[in-house]
Amino acid sequence: MGLIDRATVDRIYAAADIVEIIGDYVTLKRKGVNYQACCPFHNEKTPSFVVSPSKGVFKCFGCGKAGNAVTFVMEHEGISYPEALKAVAKRYGIEVQERELTEEDIRRNDNRESMFALNGWAYDYFADYLRKSSEGQSVGMSYFRQKRGFTEATIQKFGLGYCSAKGDAMTSAALAAGYKEEFLLSTGLSIRRERDGHLFDRFHDRVIFPVHNISGRIVAFGGRILGTNKNVGKYQNSPESEIYSKKRELYGLYFAKKAIQQQDYAIMVEGYTDVISMHQAGVENVVSSSGTSLTTDQIRLLNRFTKNITVIYDGDSAGIHASIRGIDMILAEGMNVRVVLLPEPEDPDSFARAHTAAEVQEYIKANEVDFITFKAQLLMKDAQNDPIKRAALIGDMVQSITQIPDSIQRSVYVKECARLMDIDERVLVEEVARKRVVQTGGGREASDFIRRQQMRQRSEEQAAVPEPQVDFTKGVAAGSATQELEKELLKYLLKYGHRNFDFKEGRDVIQMNVADVILSTLDAQELHFQTEVYRKMLDTYREQRAELGEGVEVPAHLFINHPDPAVCNAAVDILTSDDNYVPSKLWKQKEVHVESVEEILAQGVPKAVILYKSNAIKKLIDEQMQRLASGQLTEEEELEATTLINTLNCEKTNISHKVQRTIL
Repeated sequence: MGLIDRATVDRIYAAADIVEIIGDYVTLKRKGVNYQACCPFHNEKTPSFVVSPSKGVFKCFGCGKAGNAVTFVMEHEGISYPEALKAVAKRYGIEVQERELTEEDIRRNDNRESMFALNGWAYDYFADYLRKSSEGQSVGMSYFRQKRGFTEATIQKFGLGYCSAKGDAMTSAALAAGYKEEFLLSTGLSIRRERDGHLFDRFHDRVIFPVHNISGRIVAFGGRILGTNKNVGKYQNSPESEIYSKKRELYGLYFAKKAIQQQDYAIMVEGYTDVISMHQAGVENVVSSSGTSLTTDQIRLLNRFTKNITVIYDGDSAGIHASIRGIDMILAEGMNVRVVLLPEPEDPDSFARAHTAAEVQEYIKANEVDFITFKAQLLMKDAQNDPIKRAALIGDMVQSITQIPDSIQRSVYVKECARLMDIDERVLVEEVARKRVVQTGGGREASDFIRRQQMRQRSEEQAAVPEPQVDFTKGVAAGSATQELEKELLKYLLKYGHRNFDFKEGRDVIQMNVADVILSTLDAQELHFQTEVYRKMLDTYREQRAELGEGVEVPAHLFINHPDPAVCNAAVDILTSDDNYVPSKLWKQKEVHVESVEEILAQGVPKAVILYKSNAIKKLIDEQMQRLASGQLTEEEELEATTLINTLNCEKTNISHKVQRTIL
């Protein structure tokens, strides 16, 4: 880990409340002693992501992601382990002492961290230039204060800034501060001029709107020009980069997420100033797609916090007809969408500046309508007495209803559409069904069939592919029998290493300790774990057991809060591997035998040890077979290899019999 001492790491883990931290990213709902949510690491409709406050861990039983509070931040934000530790420490007011970075440390920083660092510097630079330069005050500040009515507190909260009209002022300052050209270009803060190769500022002569990601880091900037030059776009935004994808970010979500969770709905507006003015007015559950078309990724991001979205359209917006496709996308993600039209000529920015928070919220409550009513109101004027336009309008409504995944909701909206448009409900039901067949490729039955075919095809392909070569320097790779067996042995050590079980040998019953059986077998056969992270966990277990004494349980938190994040995640995965298995109470009532832990250990531990030994023998046989196939051995060496293969095969056969007896 390097730069943060272990004592500080321990304080961070002791302070971290996993429910509080993960609750910043997803909406957790209590279920018994644990919490549940839809997993933030993969798209799912049914929650399979579980957080255990007592254990301090999370586990998704859908995609397999697992870890603790720190590794969650690390995984979710795509940052390094030390950076995740510092983020959690900052939240709980823990001071992190770090030694001076060496040149080697600096070189090790990857591009992402360098880009984040540069964006953080630029954020401060633009804000300082706005406040401290005469140009920033006369141009930028006058726009924010006089034209937009933003208060000093609002300007500071959103980190608003200004970039000088001098074409390369920011670039020169960044280079002087030690930031590299490559990162000025990759973040998009600077652009290289073709004619002379000189760098200039992308955002020169513009007011600046920093874009925060969900955890508050600066991933991009938006710049608005204040002049009237029609040859230049009003807004200039950072380009796509390693740290910024505009389709995955929602402007204002960092500031809005708590209010969205508390109120259980989000308000969607169009631009930067719409969000800022609404926040300033006291309505904080507001986000924006930053002037771009709404994307599925943005909707899914919002879906972590609420199922309810209210979209606000300008009263005189000419783009309503084009932008209502976003409604269908929201519906397709299983979310509830309502729409509010502001009175002409208002937009959310001007409306929020002219009203109090209570008035804004009251207007929304009184005027929001479901998407069916909205489309009817919006398009009915054009369709009045024109049957062709009326049919097109009904088709548009049906298309929206078709997107809704829930059959009951679809049925409710079909009834509402039939009532509003005065059309036979059965006709709409048939049309929705027809469109869904086309859309889903034949409905649920056809989809299930296709999915089964694809799974069967994948299984056949995987069966035909030889076991992959594993790069053990990169931790755990899926698909290796060796890794699965090592994981199984670690599960027995971490969960049951201190326990005993009865082992039957002929007519005798011998009481054996789980850790003794596993460790003594590995030592006797000189077997070593091949997977790096599992090898590290085994070494840690041996050290702690030697220190604590045989028969004493090695605490799980030593692995869950290990300095190596790979160990943390692997430990949580192993320790929670059976958490979704709960024997039914009905089994006892029906007199169905449920195996005790001792019975499971008596069968499972010997079997796992024998199979691991068998796997090691198989590898030795393969090595000797490769030697023979090379054609480079002397007669004596060939005889030696053949004899060894025969011996190993006999041992392998004996092991197969042992495994069979163990299973029976």
